[in-house]
Amino acid sequence: QLQLVESGGGLVQPGGSLRLSCAASGFTLGYYAIGWFRQAPGREREGVSCISSATYSTKYADSVKGRFTISRDNTKNTVYLQMNSLKPEDTAVYYCAARRTPYYSGTVYLLPHEYEYWGQGTQVTVSS
Repeated sequence: QLQLVESGGGLVQPGGSLRLSCAASGFTLGYYAIGWFRQAPGREREGVSCISSATYSTKYADSVKGRFTISRDNTKNTVYLQMNSLKPEDTAVYYCAARRTPYYSGTVYLLPHEYEYWGQGTQVTVSS
């Protein structure tokens, strides 16, 4: 019953934008740090961004700083990843993940092994 479901992926031209959503069910997302990860064919899964449980502290990979923005709406039990100025190298399957933390924790995490729960992934393709 504990589930994370990503949506919002698709095909977009270079320079375009997409907004990914991660909807949680079966638990209250406000007590979890949430991370976004991506995996391209033949490459290792890498951390993209993370947002903490209560303080809304954020962290970004160098490759997406200034282009991607992570946010959360605890009333909707949903986390978002706004992706602007997309590049072909952003093409990957994008996953959201959750890690249980104290509600007032400001800690952020960007390594896959630091997370317990994972969504099924959504494909993002950036191509002209």
